[in-house]
Parts: sequence; C-alpha cells; structure tokens
Amino acid sequence: MAELLEARRLVQLVSVKEELLEYLLDLVQRSRQHPDLFLGASPRAAVAWLQAAKAQAWLQERDFLTPDDIKTVAPPLLRHRLILKPEAQLDGLKIDSAIASLLKQTPVPR
Repeated sequence: MAELLEARRLVQLVSVKEELLEYLLDLVQRSRQHPDLFLGASPRAAVAWLQAAKAQAWLQERDFLTPDDIKTVAPPLLRHRLILKPEAQLDGLKIDSAIASLLKQTPVPR
C-alpha cells in the first residue's frame, strides 16, 4: 500500500507546461465539435486524461509531460467516454478512428 501511495505522490509531481494544458483542453473542446461524435469528452474526462498522461510520463521515468504522453493514453482513456453519432456507426466508423482523427487534427505544441 505504501508503494502505491508513493507512486501516486510522484505522479502528482510530474510537471505540466501551460501549453500542454492548453493542448489537452483543445483536444477536449474539439472532441465536442467533432463531426462524427455525438458525445465528446467531459470535464471529468479532461481531468482523468491529464492524470493518465502524467502517470504515463512517470512510467517512462520522466518528471515532465510531453504531447506524446497525452496522445498515448488517449485511445484507452477515451474509448468508453466518446459516443459516435448513429450515422457514423452505420458508415462503419470505429471509435479509435475518431480518436485518431481528433489527435491528427489538433495542432501539437512545440
């Protein structure tokens, strides 16, 4: 239990630059406007996304967040949170394709 609590504490220490927070919020906003999505990411999804990305950075033995951390955790984090429009489902679109499209459309900070 102590190891788990220490890991949680260390994940919280991962630093996040302002432009990466803006990038994440841009992704969330764009998910709500995506033409194939009936339901985009919620504020709670944004918080979970940030925490998962920080954990990804920590698992990579870094104390700072990168855009790749945000992208890496996007599919497993968003799959059950986003809902495709019925017409997109009828066209055979899969949620992972919508997530990939979202990531591709959103400019990455440098």
